[in-house]
Amino acid sequence: MGIQRKVFVTRKVPQAGVELLEEAGCNVEFWDSDEAIPKEELIRGISGAHALFCMLTDTIDGEVLDAAGPNLQVVATMSVGYEHIDLEACRERDIRVCNTPNVSTDSVAELTVALLLLTARRLLEGVHAVKDGQWGKWKPMWLCGMELAQKTVGILGLGRIGFGVARRLKPFGVKTILYHDVCRVGYADDFGASFVEFDKLLIESDVICICCNLTPQTKHKFNKSAFKKMKRHAILVNSGRGGVIQHDDLLEALISGEIAAAGLDVTEPEPLPADHPLVCQPNCIVLPHMGSNTWDSRNSMSETTAKNILAVLDNQNAVGLVQ
Repeated sequence: MGIQRKVFVTRKVPQAGVELLEEAGCNVEFWDSDEAIPKEELIRGISGAHALFCMLTDTIDGEVLDAAGPNLQVVATMSVGYEHIDLEACRERDIRVCNTPNVSTDSVAELTVALLLLTARRLLEGVHAVKDGQWGKWKPMWLCGMELAQKTVGILGLGRIGFGVARRLKPFGVKTILYHDVCRVGYADDFGASFVEFDKLLIESDVICICCNLTPQTKHKFNKSAFKKMKRHAILVNSGRGGVIQHDDLLEALISGEIAAAGLDVTEPEPLPADHPLVCQPNCIVLPHMGSNTWDSRNSMSETTAKNILAVLDNQNAVGLVQ
């Protein structure tokens, strides 16, 4: 009988992935907590592991990889993003890196639309008004928001999630869908979306949804200069990456009325401190990065991470192979 392969999991995760690993004969060890693993515990737990099943909150650097020892073959993250993993350090040690692409596309697209509606219709303010006893007799101008019918929607990043957002917004009767990305995409024709330069997206959109990754080109793309070009009634929603928005500039734009409101599912940093000015800004809704928070998505992410690990250990092609 061969050596039992150790997989170290840095958090409590849905059982779908764990069962796959155990059925394959792996020795699965956990950091048995819902909270992020302290680095010293990560270093202790990874010792002798053949595979690491990690999270976006875990910093995987050379020190951690060296603590694993020579058995480590793969670092598999239960996330789409992999910026927390030192790719060069893994490459130097001939360790494969995998992520979970595509599995949370629907859940993030749904969340983006939900956050847009929550923000545009001022629904959270309405909930607070009821709880605070402010719901009195009908007022013609109280808590009025924006409806999406006949509006222009701009999307930054028309990948799978951006496509999913556009497809879901079309039935709301939006007038136009604009998008900006690194290049034009043919599938935009499926719902009549038009490619525009970034400045035109800012100037013409009533609503802008950020659905792109964080790159040197998108870092703080929404800044003081960008907000000055947006419509004063515009609403900005970010379900992509927090670093695409310069948060101090956003706060200034919200306070001054340069834009009407913002809905953020991602922030910089994460978590955003409870005393951050954006948290208590009345025309800004901040969620705790809930894009993939569905059982469907999380089960699939756990299962995909496990499949990636087994594929690498068995010298097969991993669906989420980064390098």
